[in-house]
Amino acid sequence: MSPVPLYETVEATLAAGIANGSLPPETQLPPEEGLTERFKVSRTTVRKAIQNLIERGLVEVRRGKGTFVTQPKITQELTELTGFVEDMQALGRSPTARLLDKRIVAADEAVARQLALAPGTLVVRLRRVRLADGVAMSFDETYLPRDIGEKIADNDLEAEPVFALLEEKYNTPLVEAEYKLEATAADAVAAEALEVPTGSPIFLVERTSYTTGNRPVDYERLHYRGDLIRFVTRLARRTRTSTQTKEA
Repeated sequence: MSPVPLYETVEATLAAGIANGSLPPETQLPPEEGLTERFKVSRTTVRKAIQNLIERGLVEVRRGKGTFVTQPKITQELTELTGFVEDMQALGRSPTARLLDKRIVAADEAVARQLALAPGTLVVRLRRVRLADGVAMSFDETYLPRDIGEKIADNDLEAEPVFALLEEKYNTPLVEAEYKLEATAADAVAAEALEVPTGSPIFLVERTSYTTGNRPVDYERLHYRGDLIRFVTRLARRTRTSTQTKEA
């Protein structure tokens, strides 16, 4: 049996510390010199072990600062229409919100199209940071038609989710939604809200939610930190006809 490479031993020991909590998120790993001394190995071995941990998403290098244990990624399923609070509670996380801004603005072409309004129509825009266990996860821009949006804006938006207000207080059931998801880089506004460097990887989710009568009532641009969340879904195979099967 071949001996286990030294770098795998170093990697496994550090990974175990991360898993059992002795190296919690945001812990800075010792510098190379400290690790070479601790494990009695070469710098090359330490670098290989650290590189593997980086590729596994367990640690990250912060330029000019060192190597840190990362926050574990949250896995969010895209299987039904749910809000941030519901998603985080289902994962055992504590959701909170920080309201940045609420105001009436003129709908640009994109917002107007999603809400089935004429460009320039006045709508209510909400900007919030959504947090899980005190960590900023998402910067949300929410656009609502003015009639319902002004009612929503009168509430405590740091304590009451918009979805719950629509359905439970203003009798506006949410029936379905259209999602668009893309990988992009954080612009200056999103980066400041999420407290990450401009250009950091984020998921941009555009979500338009519809009430009865196929009426759009809520359009959102959700900027999720790419280093803290992953999205998963389960897809069914479309039934193929006998003709398609033969052609394949």
